[in-house]
Amino acid sequence: MSLPALLVMLAAWPVAGAQAEVSAVEVEERSVVLGGRGFGNAGAYEKLAGSLVFSLDPSQPANAVIVDLARAPRDADGRVRARADFMVLQPVDPGRRRGVALLEVSNRGGKASLPYFNGGRRWVPDPATAEDFGDGLLMREGLTVLWVGWQHDVPDRPGLLRLDVPVARGEDGPLTGLVRSDWVVDEPVRTLALGHRDHRPYPAAAPDDLRNVLTARSGREAPRRVVPRDEWRFADADGTAMACDGTHIHAPAGFEPGNIYELTYVARDPRVAGIGLAAVRDAMAYAKHDPSSPFAVDHGIAFGVSQTGRFLRHFLYQGFNVDEQGRRVFDGMLIYSAGAGRGSFNHRFAQPSRDAHRYSAFFYPTDLFPFSSHTQSDPQSGRRDGLVAAYRSGDLLPRIFLVNTGYEYWGRAASLIHMRVDGRRDLPPMRNERIYHLAGAQHYVEPWPPVQRHALDGTQAWAGNPLDFLVNLRALLVRLVDWVVDDRPPPASEYPAIGRGTLVMPGELALPALPGLAKPVSPHVAYRADYGPGWSEGIITREPPHLDSAFPIRVPQVDALGNELGGIRNVDIAVPLATYLPWQLRRGLANPEEMVDFRGTFIPLPVTDADAERNADPRPSIESLYPDFEVYLDDAGAAARALVERGYLLEEDVGRVVDRAAERWRWTVRYARRPAAGEGDGR
Repeated sequence: MSLPALLVMLAAWPVAGAQAEVSAVEVEERSVVLGGRGFGNAGAYEKLAGSLVFSLDPSQPANAVIVDLARAPRDADGRVRARADFMVLQPVDPGRRRGVALLEVSNRGGKASLPYFNGGRRWVPDPATAEDFGDGLLMREGLTVLWVGWQHDVPDRPGLLRLDVPVARGEDGPLTGLVRSDWVVDEPVRTLALGHRDHRPYPAAAPDDLRNVLTARSGREAPRRVVPRDEWRFADADGTAMACDGTHIHAPAGFEPGNIYELTYVARDPRVAGIGLAAVRDAMAYAKHDPSSPFAVDHGIAFGVSQTGRFLRHFLYQGFNVDEQGRRVFDGMLIYSAGAGRGSFNHRFAQPSRDAHRYSAFFYPTDLFPFSSHTQSDPQSGRRDGLVAAYRSGDLLPRIFLVNTGYEYWGRAASLIHMRVDGRRDLPPMRNERIYHLAGAQHYVEPWPPVQRHALDGTQAWAGNPLDFLVNLRALLVRLVDWVVDDRPPPASEYPAIGRGTLVMPGELALPALPGLAKPVSPHVAYRADYGPGWSEGIITREPPHLDSAFPIRVPQVDALGNELGGIRNVDIAVPLATYLPWQLRRGLANPEEMVDFRGTFIPLPVTDADAERNADPRPSIESLYPDFEVYLDDAGAAARALVERGYLLEEDVGRVVDRAAERWRWTVRYARRPAAGEGDGR
């Protein structure tokens, strides 16, 4: 092996062009992974890690959309600098590289590609072991896997990818503005952190400012009441110090469970968060177009999951798929679990982690018109826009897979991406798009077997939905690469539609009349929200926003078992042993008719007809559907092979899927009949 196992390079990699958008590549580590183990035709892989230095010209038209870039400090050449962490995995032998980069836009600084596509360990910051690399699918495909930091406020934990960006300043000194934090309090607590999910918050600029207002309310849209100022204060993390650190609030008497608390406060020194969009753009453009790049490729495919799926929709909307030279940046995108959302990625005092769910992080600028790629008019405001309206030519657009689970239809307004904004008619995908619905799945794959019982008036149910859709994402990525590189037609779109009766208003959902089973009071809805007169310039002046009317939302219809129709129906749905709901209610908490973020519900079928009769369960029993285990397994194998034929499953994964089906059978017939007293004994 020509490379040493570990090589530290404390020098910048040369970059061609004095005005390159990536002005330096500082490689701090270069190592061969897994001792040089080969991955099929691609051979051994290497890892590069270090920093990318970006150089942005505020006068460049491609950068004009970056809020406050012109207010950032500049170097002597008039350009703005930023620095991002990066990591690359690529074949050691350049001749074995496929020339395709999979750039994962890192979700909150993490790395999802290896667990999602390779079946590796979850969210490992520095992949180094055989378990981290799983079965090596990405490597066997010869892909260059690239991660680059884009988010300035990720938590302070080792290994997370970060982008360091400058602070914007006004002509007369520091900039100030309104920032908002909120919390759903379900348990007694006296101190609350201003940052979302441990992210770095904007500290309060002046704790005694009269514009710092804390309110409480009993529900999502319930009236707010102001919490008197003498009942809370800015304090340190444990609330013991009287001195304010500006990043936490403390209530000596405690914050009352059952309330939503919301703080609007004045902060200063906004970071130029929109540089994150340019960092992703310029990293990919550098890899594609600069021959001096240590990770040069011919094609680029972006992957975003959840937060970063929304990032990619925002990236598209604001025209970032065209670089400073007018060239297409990404040739393909796999946008997973974004629903109809964008995000808090490019405005003054942006908080990229805030996501606006049905019952957490309320009313942040996430679910905003336009929602679909097609340009259309909002019948109320008269505004006409589309997600890709900024592009002068279709040649500048990537080929896109929009992939959502059932949860995104309930929790992320996903129906708006493929229906007219009035909710009355379907919109077909554009020529460069495919839309896929992973029927019945929750936002992520729940571990198997389930352990948290969720009894429904005698019927056994479990919190969390274990439907495994990662096998579909593996297949879809391979098909997207084939579409981008070889122009092979991808699998047909598969999603619920109004015209087919599989996309319905929430009140039309035909759930089985299972005792104790209630549906959410409402799916997540998107509002016509007013963030103040400065919003068109990326400045929020009204917090919380004024909410006008909601856009119509539809959800997938279900079959007699309660499983979703109109999408990719995996073996768990096509050959069922259970009902897989993509949503879960807040049982035992305030507002129990509202949904838990991200998670679904797993309700095994009655094992026997006697079980069904005893529990008044209208669903068919397992014994009535399958004469024996062998018949069930044959049906599961046939369903798996049908998915392969349609392009939604790889041939190599058929055995995995059938083995998993056998596990489901053995577990279900053993545990689904147990009384609730055995809670937690599912293993």
